[in-house]
Amino acid sequence: MELLPYRASYGPDDVIDIEVRGTSLAGAVTVWRLGEQIATVPHDGGTSIDLGRLAPGGYGVELCTAEGVARTAIEVSVDARSRLRYGFVVDYAPDRDLSGVSDTVRRLHLTGVQFYDWAYRHADLLGGGEQYRDALDQPIALETVKRLVAAVQHAGSRALGYAAVYAVGPAEWDRWKHRALLTASGEPYGLGDFLFLVDPASVDWLESFGAQLRLATERLGFDGFHLDQYGYPKYAVRADGDPVDVGKSFEHMIDTVRQGLPDAHLVFNNVNDFPTWITARSPQDAVYIEVWHPHDTLGALAGVVSRARAVGEGKPVVIAAYQHVYDSAPASAADLATAFTMATLYSHGATQLLAGEADRILVDPYYVRNRVVEPSTAELLRRWYDFLVEHDELLLDPGIVEVTGSFAGDYNDDLDVSFASSPVSGTAEAGVVWRRITQAGDRLVMHLINLVGQDDALWDAPRTPPAETGSATLRIRRVGAGTPRVRVADPDRSPRLVDVPAVVDGDFATATLPGLHVWQLVVVDLMHPEGDRS
Repeated sequence: MELLPYRASYGPDDVIDIEVRGTSLAGAVTVWRLGEQIATVPHDGGTSIDLGRLAPGGYGVELCTAEGVARTAIEVSVDARSRLRYGFVVDYAPDRDLSGVSDTVRRLHLTGVQFYDWAYRHADLLGGGEQYRDALDQPIALETVKRLVAAVQHAGSRALGYAAVYAVGPAEWDRWKHRALLTASGEPYGLGDFLFLVDPASVDWLESFGAQLRLATERLGFDGFHLDQYGYPKYAVRADGDPVDVGKSFEHMIDTVRQGLPDAHLVFNNVNDFPTWITARSPQDAVYIEVWHPHDTLGALAGVVSRARAVGEGKPVVIAAYQHVYDSAPASAADLATAFTMATLYSHGATQLLAGEADRILVDPYYVRNRVVEPSTAELLRRWYDFLVEHDELLLDPGIVEVTGSFAGDYNDDLDVSFASSPVSGTAEAGVVWRRITQAGDRLVMHLINLVGQDDALWDAPRTPPAETGSATLRIRRVGAGTPRVRVADPDRSPRLVDVPAVVDGDFATATLPGLHVWQLVVVDLMHPEGDRS
């Protein structure tokens, strides 16, 4: 039994429609908004549910029948570009089936899909005719690309064509070698003898690059482009002898592409956080970062996201964190690694590029080398992506701020948690409960990530099942005469917020939290209008 929204994201004027699969039984549909029941409607056992129109926000939807309960989430947004839940496609073979891709977009609420390596050549995007083999000998049919674009858009998402911003293959090199970026020894930077790199800000290069992007938009219907680079060089000398600050060249490139495609959805790849401090404020639609060593730990991921949010002027933050662990560990251990990665990214206000195609995840930077998901992985992704959408305003709102150092600890003594037998830390360390507090509007949100029993805090390494943490006590400094309201949710155990009784103890209130698995979301309303909810 499955609920599948017809669109990855809805607008305020859209009718919310959800497909029902796997059952013909009648039942009841309940709509939840941050744990509050806002509607219950009967379901006649048909293949769809019509919820009418809903106000902007994230919602959980449950169908209860005699067979059990099925869940999904829906997003209603006034600005489709304010969030980027990113996926990918790589297969453009003639006559391929598209239904699985459409289902993935709908099931995981993907608001953008990267069309990886669809082009003929890096410096000649459309030069191969209607059917060709790409630079790495993959079969491409432009008719399939166009059908995929239409399918992604019909599912309520955006199709972004991949385009490397400064890469030239051997066949086109003679035309562009006068713009080469050179090493100190005078050799062109590149990827072996497969690609060579040019200054992305060169006038003639940008004229050609921009014209090809506009033509691809017209012919194939792309909503925008994923603008890729390789993370090097940072500085170089151009073939004509001019020094090049490549970060500033990227900035100029983004500005120029935006001028030529004013309505396009643009995403630039800041490889290993370079040069996020320059490009994050550029006229693009997200801050996207592909991470590599030395960003090996959960704490390093958190730092990358925090820096990106600080300079991104409210743009959504996406981290490309490829889970290579699936190639070397059982799915159970790799799924836990992915869960810890998602917990870190979601709790810090970012999403992860991981899932795509009909049933694939990324385990390699060459996206064609993806991996078919195990059933456990598919179910994990569904639960966690639903959780992300349903609790969006507590996780991804650009106005959310970090307040851990101002509220927790003995000096502050405003909000903290303790476990009978497990240490608590404000940093991601093996053997601790990693505690973080944010302020989302008028609410305080505590994130608890269970690293107890782990040998390290790496994000791309096999994980053992989370250890039992023992009992947890939440202690809250009260404001006024009322009792704070405490609610908890967990993507694996309690997918929507539920109330936890709070008990007054003088100027403080305490609440006993349920057992911790991987990640627990704790929401505290200090001055709830209904007063004592215990």
